[in-house]
Amino acid sequence: MAANRILVPLSDTVTVRQTVGYAVRSGLERDDDLVVHLVVALPHEADLPESRQHTADAEELLSKAENWVREDAGSASVTTETALLGTDEYLFGPRDFADTFSDYAQQHDIDLIVLDPEYQPGSTAQILQSVERELEAVGLAYDEAPVERPARHQRLVGDVSERFDRLFAMFWISYGFYLVLGDPTYWFDLVTGAAVAGIVSLSLANVTFTFPLDRVQSPIRAIRFGLYIPYLIWEIVKANIAVSAVILRPSMPIEPTMTRINTRVRGGLPLLALANSITLTPGTLTVRADDQRLIVHTLIPSARDDLFDGGLERAIRFVFYGRESAAIPTPRERGDTEIIGGDDQ
Repeated sequence: MAANRILVPLSDTVTVRQTVGYAVRSGLERDDDLVVHLVVALPHEADLPESRQHTADAEELLSKAENWVREDAGSASVTTETALLGTDEYLFGPRDFADTFSDYAQQHDIDLIVLDPEYQPGSTAQILQSVERELEAVGLAYDEAPVERPARHQRLVGDVSERFDRLFAMFWISYGFYLVLGDPTYWFDLVTGAAVAGIVSLSLANVTFTFPLDRVQSPIRAIRFGLYIPYLIWEIVKANIAVSAVILRPSMPIEPTMTRINTRVRGGLPLLALANSITLTPGTLTVRADDQRLIVHTLIPSARDDLFDGGLERAIRFVFYGRESAAIPTPRERGDTEIIGGDDQ
C-alpha cells in the first residue's frame, strides 16, 4: 500500500503551529505510514540580494516545523521531508504559488495539501484570487486546518499605528503630486490639494500599502525615488529624440511589436512604478500587467532593445530594494523576454 503523503506549505503565521499539528494527527488517522512534506515557497529567487533574509527565515521555520512534527507524532513512525520552493524562479501571486505546489505534489505523488487558513503567498499587493481558489483551479485537493485564530482586538494598537503610517505616507505623496501639477504658491491649490490628498489617502492607503511601512526604510526609499526622477526624465528625453528621428525620416521605419517581459520587481507598488515608467517613456506602452509579467507595445526597435536591456527595471529595484539589488542580469540575459506579436503576425 502506498504511503500517506501530505503537503504542508508553511509561512510565519500565528496558526502555523496548529496547522502542522492538525496535519500530523489527521494523517495518522488515515494511515500509520505517513510522510509529511513541509515546504516554504520563497517569493524571490534565491540568488537575488533581497532573498537572503527570506531564505534564512524559511530555513529556520522548516527546522522548527520538523521538531513540531516529531512532538506531535509521539511514538508513531512519521517521515518528514522539507524543501524550499521557488529558489530558481520568481513567485508573485497565488497562481504562481499554486502552480509550484502542484508541480511539487506531482513529483512526490502527493494528492492532498493541508493548508493554514492564515497562509498568504509572498505578495505585497492586494490578492484578488485566494490561494485556495487557485489550488482548485490546478486540480489539487486541500484540507483547511481547523485552527483557533487569535482575537483581532489583540492587534488593535499595532493596526492603528500601521494604519496611521499608511495614511500619513499616502497623504504626503498625493499632496506633493498635486502641488507639482498645480501652483504651490497659490492658496487655493494648497487648500484643494490638502482636501484631495485627504480623500485619496483615506480611500487608497490600505490598497497601495498592504504591508507595514518601515519608518527607517521608507524615508530612504523616498530619497532614492528623488534620485530616480532625473534618471527617468533623461530616459524620456532620449526616447523622445529617438522616436522623433524615426518619425521625421521619410521612410518612417517603425516596427510596432507586442512584447512580454517577466520583471524582477515584487509587489504592487514597485510593479506599478515600473509599468508607469515604461508608459511615460515614448515608444513604449504598458498594455497589461499580469502578476510580474508585463505586456508592452513597442513602436521602434531601439525602444524594444532598451526595454530588454532592463535599465528602468534596475532603477526601480534600486528605489525599492537598494543599490545592491539593482545589480542583476538584464531581462535579455535572463531569458525573460518574448516577442508575442507584430504587424506581420
